Amino acid sequence: MKCLTVAPLLALVLVLISAVAHAASWQYFRLGNKQDVQTNPTAGIAMMGGGSDLDDAFRWLCEKGNGGDLVVLRASGDDDYNSYINKLCKLNSVSTLILPDRAAAEDPAVAEIIRQAEVLFISGGDQAYYIRGWQGTPVQDAINAHLAAGKPIGGTSAGLAVQGEFVYGALGDKPDDNDLASTDVLPNPYFERVTLVRGFLKIPHLENLLTDSHFAKRNRMGRTLGFLARIMQDGWSISPREVAVDEKSAFLVEPDGRGVVVGDGKGVYFLKPTRKPDVCKKAEALTFRKVSLYHAPTAAHFDLTRWKGSGGAAYSLSVEKGKIESTQAGGSIY
Repeated sequence: MKCLTVAPLLALVLVLISAVAHAASWQYFRLGNKQDVQTNPTAGIAMMGGGSDLDDAFRWLCEKGNGGDLVVLRASGDDDYNSYINKLCKLNSVSTLILPDRAAAEDPAVAEIIRQAEVLFISGGDQAYYIRGWQGTPVQDAINAHLAAGKPIGGTSAGLAVQGEFVYGALGDKPDDNDLASTDVLPNPYFERVTLVRGFLKIPHLENLLTDSHFAKRNRMGRTLGFLARIMQDGWSISPREVAVDEKSAFLVEPDGRGVVVGDGKGVYFLKPTRKPDVCKKAEALTFRKVSLYHAPTAAHFDLTRWKGSGGAAYSLSVEKGKIESTQAGGSIY
């Protein structure tokens, strides 16, 4: 444990006691001022698609914290984000909280650390660990209280995948499984590894919405169409939406729901079905017509409230018996 200091005094006592009791369960690394400060953060969502970290996206997220304390949440790994973010940003402190299991997330001292933060960032990895380990615990409550207070949040890869109301939880994946592919989902939207959950985080403007990362890079369009079809077929929503971010891209959302795309990737894809899936059944190829898309490349803007963009291109996709068709010139789906 490094610099394990939080305020108020009661929180400090909780952390110190818990650090001894749970040293093998969770870890906390802090860089910067040992004392927390209270600032006036501004709401915002940094939706990062994975791959190389984007300096501009982290600077934007840090600015939302107004010089306060940023906490990185992760289930495994180390504190390498601390030095990276500290070099980019003017913050009171940067900390990493590693929560490897559910016992760690049940510790009240962990929730207190989260409550003291002005900015939260959820690291990449495997979102199944976040869903299994954090849902229904004080960690989930503390993150949602942070959001309800109008504080900013960011996430990359798995940390982006859990931001929407609807989440591909990866709960059916085994350690040696390959990435769930579009070719797994299009022939069978009820493929056993398609595990969807909802209501994990309550982020303003991301209600009724699915998020995904590594999008074009890993050819995830087919699987995401399967997810949207399942959400509709299973009665979760009559008109779900999606924000899908490519690697090396990020979508930075202001408090009013308007955002801009940054980075060197292929940008962000905004999907909205216009009708129910025609065929969405177990062991049958998906048929799902007229899903509207808006592709927003770097520097393009999109308004989540109005569901309208500028600087990008609109087109439509349909799935016919498991095969995707596009209205774009040349039939490109991306």
